[in-house]
This record gives sequence, structure tokens and C-alpha cells, in this order.
Amino acid sequence: MKRSLFFITCCLLSLCAFPQKAAKKLVWEEDFSGDTLDTKVWNFELGNGCPDICGWGNNERQIYTKNNHELKDGMLYITAKHKDSSYTSTRITTAGKKEFMYGYIEARAKLPIGEGIWPAFWMLGSNIGEKGWPLCGEIDILEYIGKEPHMVFTSLHTQDSHGETINTKKTKFEAIEEGFHTYAMDWTKDKIAFYVDDVLVYTFNPENKTEVVWPYNQPFYFLVNMAIGGNFGGPEVDDTIFPQAYILDYIRVYQ
Repeated sequence: MKRSLFFITCCLLSLCAFPQKAAKKLVWEEDFSGDTLDTKVWNFELGNGCPDICGWGNNERQIYTKNNHELKDGMLYITAKHKDSSYTSTRITTAGKKEFMYGYIEARAKLPIGEGIWPAFWMLGSNIGEKGWPLCGEIDILEYIGKEPHMVFTSLHTQDSHGETINTKKTKFEAIEEGFHTYAMDWTKDKIAFYVDDVLVYTFNPENKTEVVWPYNQPFYFLVNMAIGGNFGGPEVDDTIFPQAYILDYIRVYQ
């Protein structure tokens, strides 16, 4: 009897902690199975952000190009390179093409390593052109910086926090640099919960859901990139680590 109660309790706890992906339907998947990125889905953001947001707003060092990525073996490889004191990488978005509101959103990825590396899988509010940042809202499902090994950052930016990452969590995973891992969020009208390898790491559930606190009741689009240096990834960059590849296996949206 005691063993049965213990088993039932464990099962209930597991169901509470486990992301609710199974209860939802897969509505969109990017499996990177083609030879090139689908331009009906993806946009390239190019250059160094100038003149509007030089350094992409974070004093980043890289120049984004269309030449630092490839699709191979059903995966997207974004490769950061260093040559003649110049850093290059790739940044892609689904703005105006694939935008979602609510759902369980998951990516499977393998991280690059080394001081100065800053890969990310994130989202911006589709009204950024009208409202600007950070009033549009930002969701960082995955950020990793090479200067802090074994750490995964999950963060939210809002007008209430003036764009600062006060709504954030840094979680240690000793083997996060080894092989592929899943990075996900379960986003509802009430809260956003972040997961790494199905482990709940952070939940944002404010009571006061005004626009400046909770801009998450509108469509958002995806961004995938690898920055170099910058306010968060830097300031130091180890030039001996390059080239470094950030590899995505898939992105999936369940609703």
C-alpha cells in the first residue's frame, strides 16, 4: 500500500513538473531538411546594425552575413568566424512570416564554446515597428555565453524593467556543452515557463498584466543568431576558438 501511494505521488509530481507538450498539437516545425533556408519563412538580418542600432544595441563585434550558415544533414549550422580582426556570423528571423501567440515552443540545439561566444534562440513582439523595444516585449528561450560555462540563461525583457533582465534565471547544467539539448517554453495567457531538457527552470507569472509588465498577449516571431562579444557576451573574446558552430536540429511549435 505504501509503495503504491509512493508510486502515485511520484507520477503526479512528474506530471506537474513535465511540460504540457503532449496535450498540444504540433502546428509548425522547421526541421532544416532542405539545401537552403526557406525564404518564405526566414529573413536575414545583415551587417553590424548601423546606422540604426550599431553593434545591434549591445556593442556586439560581429558582422552578420548570408555566408556563415549552411544546412547539412537536416540541421542548421551557424558558424562564427574570425579573420583580419573581423568577426562574422549569421542572424535570421521569421518576422512577418511565421509569428505565434501562446503554445509550447521548443528547439533542439548544440552549443558552441569559448570566451566571447553568445548564441541565442529568442522571440520579439511583432509590433516592434509600432511600439519599439522593449515595449514590444522580448522572450529569450536560450542564451549562452562562453565566458560562463555550464550556464543557461532564460530571460524576459519588458518596458516595466526598462529592458533590463530582472525577469531572468541562470541555471547550471554541467554537461550542457556536450551534444544536443532541448530549450523550450510553455507560454499561456497567464504565464511563461521555461524548460531545459524538460526540466522546469523558471516561471514568469506576474499578477499585474498591464502592457508594460506583460506584452505577451500578441504574436511574436523567432530569431536565431550567434553574436560575438558585446555587453553580455564580452568584453573579452578569445580569437583562438574560431571557427565555432551553433547547430539547430529543429524548432517546433505546439498549440
